[in-house]
This record gives sequence, structure tokens and C-alpha cells, in this order.
Amino acid sequence: MKLAIIGTRGVPANYGGFETFAEELGRRLAERGHEVTVYGRRGFIDPTLEEYRGMRLVVLPSLNSKHLETVSNTFAASLHAAKRGFDAALVCNAANAPFVRLLQLAGIPVALNVDGLERKRRKWGLAGRTYYRICERLAARLPDALITDAEVIRRYYRRAYKAASEMIVYGGDLEPPLGTTVLEEMSLEPEEYLLYVSRFEPENNPDRVVEAFSRVPGTRRLVMVGGAPYSRGLTRRVSEIADERVMLPGPVYGDAYRQLLFNCRAYIHATEVGGTHPALVEAMGAGRPVLYYDTPENREVAGSAGRRFRFDRDVSLEDTVAAVIEDTEVLAEMGRRSKRLVGERYLWNDVADAYERVLEGLC
Repeated sequence: MKLAIIGTRGVPANYGGFETFAEELGRRLAERGHEVTVYGRRGFIDPTLEEYRGMRLVVLPSLNSKHLETVSNTFAASLHAAKRGFDAALVCNAANAPFVRLLQLAGIPVALNVDGLERKRRKWGLAGRTYYRICERLAARLPDALITDAEVIRRYYRRAYKAASEMIVYGGDLEPPLGTTVLEEMSLEPEEYLLYVSRFEPENNPDRVVEAFSRVPGTRRLVMVGGAPYSRGLTRRVSEIADERVMLPGPVYGDAYRQLLFNCRAYIHATEVGGTHPALVEAMGAGRPVLYYDTPENREVAGSAGRRFRFDRDVSLEDTVAAVIEDTEVLAEMGRRSKRLVGERYLWNDVADAYERVLEGLC
């Protein structure tokens, strides 16, 4: 099968969940003998890099705008792919639904992974929310296969648009890190710090995490991994309100990210919009205790393996952290439950099996 993956910033993964998804799925399909091309964006991927982990890379431009970056690049990628004779295309992000027809007119069947309900992100104004609402309707009607990554999202598309979808989660089984050099460079000790990993955007609540942590007594550190090109004001606010225990290393990827993840005492997941979040299942796969924001999607993933919190209710983040952070036995049991759950539900090879079945069925 000759496959195009379109709609992410590209691989190697250096931005968010869709990029991790493209890398982990793409390399596995390539290992199985499929010809996989991943489209990426200039400014995120080295344009001189032609191949990575068995995947062919095509890097194209995009408009430098929060509202137009994704769709402008997907438009360019769809035009490019339409002339390359692909057997199938996997398009990521409901925002890219309008370009499905371009590929289909070229005889390329399309599977569309819609992600979560993007219109709920606080960063979007009326125009952005309206666009995403339109894209949801197109996503329910245009692709040859509609893919959702959480049962909550699958039910939403079925209820709102009477659209059937294939529910395929993300994997959380990461390769262990090669060492602890990053911890040494940051003067961190294993199991002595909490970790947060996400883009610094309003719906990911980095400022509220830092505020809550400031009310937790003790000397343990909080490592806030992330940043965002279109949220400089929020990034600045996080820096301003962080106390001396908070570390802000910026975005971290690859083995450095795995070092921080596998050695943290607990992982804080504060994202309130989306489906199955790769960072959450990766923390669980690393056997880390997870403290997660109480949303239907996050409950679906972590369930009783983690501890839930809210920012506006009695079960606050600071109370949740204080209740478990010094209890080694409780943390160990939470980590064991997390790892067991990933082994049962969130393995990348199983994810690759499911996508391979769907995509080959379109050819």
C-alpha cells in the first residue's frame, strides 16, 4: 500500500500529539512493507530531510498564522499528493475535512482522524468555532472512513451527525530512555519531581497548574514541559507566576522527553479538550502515577488508574497532589495500574493493526 499521511506538522515528532501519532504509526506501517509518505511543514521539519525511520518526508510551506497554518499546509499537501498515485490517504484533524474531496477527485480514498472537539478550545474566537462546526459536518459526510480516538468522540459524531466511525485509540508503550543525562543537567533526582507536558494553550491550563502547585507545601519540583508559538502571552504568565520550585525547560522531545517522563514521581494531565491524549497514555505506559483533569475523555482513558481533579470543585489539584505525593505505596500502586491498563488497551502495534485494516480496506 502506498500511503500519504497529511495534516500534521511532520516527523520527527517535535510539536504535539498528532506528530507523535504520525511517527509511531508511520514507522510501523513502513516496517510492514508499506510505502509511507508523511507531509510536514517548513519551520517544524528540516526541509533537507528526505527520509526518517523508513518514511518518506515531504516538507511544504504554510501561512504563519494561528488560523491558517494548518489548512494552508494541508491544501498544499493535498494538491501535491493528488498527483502522486497514492493508494490511500490518512488525513489528520477535522479542520482539514474540506480538503478530503481534493484527494478523492484524484482517485485517492481518504480516512480522516478528527481528533477531539476542537471548536471547544478557548483559543478560538467565533470565526474559528464556526469553521470547526462546519468541518465537523463535512467530516461526518466526506471521508471514506471516519476515525475517532475515544468512545466519547465516537458517540458525539453518531448522535450529532448520525455518522458511524471506527474508534482507534493511540498507543502508550514507549521505548525506555537511554540514561538520565537530562536529569543531571537539570539537577533533578529520579522520583523527586512532578511533570506536566503540553502546549501552553488555555485549554491545557498550564497557568492554573502552576497556581495550584504554588499552594502545595514542600520542596518537590514541578517540571513544566511545553510552549506554544501562538500563545506567548500565556507562556509569559506561566513564567511570571511560577515560584522557585517550578522549572520551565520549554518543549522537550525524543530521549530527553522519555528521561523526564520515566523518572517523574507523578504526571499531571490538565487538558480539558480532546479525545485520547498521547501524553496521558504515554505517562501511563511508563508506569507513572497520573493526576488528571476530570473530563469524560480523560476518565475514559485513565479511569481508576489515576486520581481525578478539578480546578473549580472540592477535589482541587493542590489537594489531590498533597493527598498522594508523599505516599510511596499509593503512588506505586497507581503506577502499576496505569502500566497494566496500557498493556491491555493502548499498544502501538494494536493501533497499527487497526489502521492497516481500515486503510487496506479502502484500497
